[in-house]
Amino acid sequence: MLERPSFNENGERILCEMNGKNASMLMNIKVKKLSRGEVFSLCDEKNETAYLLLKGQLAFRWNGECATTAKRESPFIKTPYALHVCRGTAVEIEAREDSEFIIQQTDNERIFDAVYYTPEKCLYQEFGNSQWGGTGHRTCATMFDLSNAPYSNMVLGEVFHHPGKWSSYPPHHHPQPEVYYYQFDYPQGFGAAFMGDDVEKSTDGSFLCIEPHCAHQQVCAPGYTMYYVWMIRHIDGDPWDKTRIYEAEHEWLANAD
Repeated sequence: MLERPSFNENGERILCEMNGKNASMLMNIKVKKLSRGEVFSLCDEKNETAYLLLKGQLAFRWNGECATTAKRESPFIKTPYALHVCRGTAVEIEAREDSEFIIQQTDNERIFDAVYYTPEKCLYQEFGNSQWGGTGHRTCATMFDLSNAPYSNMVLGEVFHHPGKWSSYPPHHHPQPEVYYYQFDYPQGFGAAFMGDDVEKSTDGSFLCIEPHCAHQQVCAPGYTMYYVWMIRHIDGDPWDKTRIYEAEHEWLANAD
């Protein structure tokens, strides 16, 4: 189901809670707002945590390290900055200007070194440009997945979705739960999110919880650019390894020109 929650009195837009709202996603996910000069601190003893800058300018501090390069005018600027830490890592985030960032968490007993992702460390891929007359062209940026973070129980990435195009296409599913968080370059921008046979309107600030084995795909209205953060929770014994199980009737599209 697509939801569009408001920011609460703490400047937080709650998407998922492992022991509450949308618990089947097996993740804590929220969007956090900070005003210039505000400081946010977190040290979670049970969960690994990723922080992804959506817009603004942040200074990250952790384990005696400090990174002040995270600056982004909007999510549509292809300059992702993210910090990924294991459980028990104290993180302090200072807003150098009014900012928004997304926080993704899940349980993980492993201890691993923190990684600060900059645009140069992210994998950029173009998909669908030479297929279906370019109607599925999109740019995907991956911060971390099984290939570069096998110690993690999560996947974090972004999709830059061009006007009038499709993504997450052909229709596919996988055993792991996934969450999309949408932003549009204009507040009235919109698209459509397909979940099995159900279709809902995606709007700025909305999000979609994708249940395991549920086929999904997206489309964006012409004239508007859509951006979404995609977050997957690995399943114990069955991590997501770029798995795409295509719907049988549409599988022919995967290799079609």
